[in-house]
Amino acid sequence: MSRPRLVALLLAFATLVVFLPAARFAFLNYDDNDYVTENGFVKNGLTFAGLKWAFTAFHAGNWHPLTWLSHMADCAMFGLNPGAHHFINILFHAANAALLFALLLRLTEKIWPSVLVAALFAWHPLHVESVAWIAERKDVLSTFFALLALIAYARFVAESKESKVQSPKSKVFYAASLLCFALGLLAKPMLVTLPFVLLLLDFWPLKRFPLSAFRFPLLFEKIPFFLLTAISCVVTFFAQRHGEAVVSLTKVSLRYRLENAPVAVVKYILNFFWPANLCAIYPMPEKIPMLQVALAVATLALITVVAWRGRNSKPYFLTGWLWFLGTLVPVIGLVQVGGQAMADRYTYIPSIGFFLAAVFLAQDLAARFQIPKTVLAGTSILLLAGCVCATEFQLQFWRDSETLFRRAVAVTRDNDIALVNLGVALEEQNRFPEALEIYRQAEKLESGRYQLHNNLGSILDKLGRAAESLAEYREAIRLRPASAGLHNAAGSELAALGDFGEALKEFAGAERLDASYPWPHVETAKIFLKQGRDDAAVDELRAALRIAPENFQILAYTAHVLAANENAAARDGRAALTLAAKANLLAGGSQPFVFDALGMALAETGDFTNALTCAQNALDLATAAQMKNLEPIQRRLALYQARQPWRESFRVTNAPVQSGGTNP
Repeated sequence: MSRPRLVALLLAFATLVVFLPAARFAFLNYDDNDYVTENGFVKNGLTFAGLKWAFTAFHAGNWHPLTWLSHMADCAMFGLNPGAHHFINILFHAANAALLFALLLRLTEKIWPSVLVAALFAWHPLHVESVAWIAERKDVLSTFFALLALIAYARFVAESKESKVQSPKSKVFYAASLLCFALGLLAKPMLVTLPFVLLLLDFWPLKRFPLSAFRFPLLFEKIPFFLLTAISCVVTFFAQRHGEAVVSLTKVSLRYRLENAPVAVVKYILNFFWPANLCAIYPMPEKIPMLQVALAVATLALITVVAWRGRNSKPYFLTGWLWFLGTLVPVIGLVQVGGQAMADRYTYIPSIGFFLAAVFLAQDLAARFQIPKTVLAGTSILLLAGCVCATEFQLQFWRDSETLFRRAVAVTRDNDIALVNLGVALEEQNRFPEALEIYRQAEKLESGRYQLHNNLGSILDKLGRAAESLAEYREAIRLRPASAGLHNAAGSELAALGDFGEALKEFAGAERLDASYPWPHVETAKIFLKQGRDDAAVDELRAALRIAPENFQILAYTAHVLAANENAAARDGRAALTLAAKANLLAGGSQPFVFDALGMALAETGDFTNALTCAQNALDLATAAQMKNLEPIQRRLALYQARQPWRESFRVTNAPVQSGGTNP
């Protein structure tokens, strides 16, 4: 095996080892639910319906079908095993390290500077976010195709030079580069600036033109790339507008954005040298001091002037610097998406340019001052060892949601977004009083987020404070009146307070706002059951199942109603058994309430042996989950042992759906 191939393999293997701890991490409540755990299309794996959805939906404010297909493939192979999903991210990152080394070696023919740039890219702690966060698959996946596009472009240039004209072989590499660029855009549209990177590489190290005599044919050669960029920009803008991810100028002024951009770029540079206090969310400060803005602008201008003046003697520095600045443009905040001032993940591709400029400059300076190779080697080893230690330190904060957001709260100020996510993490652990306290802290910082009031409504409902919960949902509706989920949640609280008429109005409003949202039908059915209108209730439940036929919560609840209703005219044991069996299959045999419903359906059809098994499974799972009030399941067990089915009056007992189905 040749030395470069061995080096590439060792680099990839070392990267796998460095990031391997992430393979033990959990899913996060920060986008992982939207991307995987609560996304029905993704959880179902690779299906025709999922394929269609991936290419037509503007879900989560993005259009990146290849990323969706990647997550679907993971679910098809591994289900909802978070370690496996994390490991795929790590594999892509390791592959990217090897590909970057191969690219730089082909471009520069210098093995050790190429190794150092690739290793810095692979092991720098700024890239922990892109690798250890499952929802950032789009970063590692898009970069994988971007690097393949650059390698193919380098081959295209080499073949064109050898033949003086575009040979069939060179055309193949050109087409491969264009195809990989398109695939990269389908994974993450941040790659829109890649055609400019191609032009930078034409200048150095490909040396296809001097800056004093730019060759316009090189620009025309990039026209197909720029066309793909234009299409991606338009589609992405509409996707983010559709998902309401783009923040309006009334909320974040143009002046603020122009002030924040240079400050953020300088902070990225500082983090390359001293990556301290990294976290998942950097809040936008209310005001940026003008002195800080002026110093940032002066710093960037000075570096740019130095890079330009050294364009002949140190062309690598200009290429690397402009690579860094140019690839940051789509995420620098001029089009503000979300509420963060900056993000570590945004440096994933831009850092390549920065490391390229820094390493080759260091090599030049070492040659000029005749620094011994042993000193250079020792310094490089210490630098990389420091990166690995910092990365291992940063990785530990990504192991679960609570740890991640406690870290963000600890190292930033007034971070209401981190507080809200920390509250969600505590709520998921049934630590309701603690979660409520955290939400109240977030409310003091920013009371204008509908998500916060929705979360407050949810936690107050779980604490049995229905009137306070309704008030929070009302405030959330004021901030976001078109949310079907919020109207549904308000209706649920009205029902809990006994105001069925107003509750039904809220459910009807939710149905009008979103005909594809099933939960208003479920909540309406629950009211009809309380009123003794069993036939109408069953009709509503069937309407919910027509909308969401794969929703195991609704399937199990409908089975419960059909199997256990004391009204004989409303019971249908066989239908209940079909629905409950499907629910259990979809839930993977992991939900106690699904096993409980299946037991009721089996008992109703006279299969008490299997009903006992299901009820025992339900009891075991509920006990393991430390669920309260196990008495109903125990009573059902006793009935099945006596070969009697379970009956209940929904006029009196309205068993809740075991789901957060009121969330918007």
